[in-house]
Amino acid sequence: MDEEPLRPINWNLLSPEEAEVAWLDLNVWVNWLRNTYGLPPTVIPPLWHRHDELVWELSALHTHWLACYDSDASPSAPIAWHRDFADARTRLREWVAICGTRLDRDRPTRTTTWPGEEPAEIPEERAITNRAEDFGIFVADDLLHRARVRQHARQATTAHHHQHGGGS
Repeated sequence: MDEEPLRPINWNLLSPEEAEVAWLDLNVWVNWLRNTYGLPPTVIPPLWHRHDELVWELSALHTHWLACYDSDASPSAPIAWHRDFADARTRLREWVAICGTRLDRDRPTRTTTWPGEEPAEIPEERAITNRAEDFGIFVADDLLHRARVRQHARQATTAHHHQHGGGS
């Protein structure tokens, strides 16, 4: 069985099936990364999966790691990854500080309301009691949302097709 070539992950475009694989792979890798390098929650917090800015950064870092440690990669690729990992840790610390998630508490990342927009709801902070359980619930909700979006798109396409004489 041939593996697909390595490619960046665009979380906005993943099907539910692709997202499930991507979430589980990324979760395993992030756990390996934080344990291997002894990373504190100020770099990788328990609920990183609930913060888009952390998901995108960690996903890019994971893809980069896969490319650098591929058997066909240059022998110097791992040192390039470590140099980029140092830069990524700085960005991760910034993202974690901005979003406000911590080891034992989390809240959704706050966004700034621009002039003319409805004021943003101030997200509530909540205690983190079981990280693995939260991850499972989060992924299940994400997959359900993706399936609903896909179903809605199919229904809209079918309705458009029937309105314009394409139906049977």
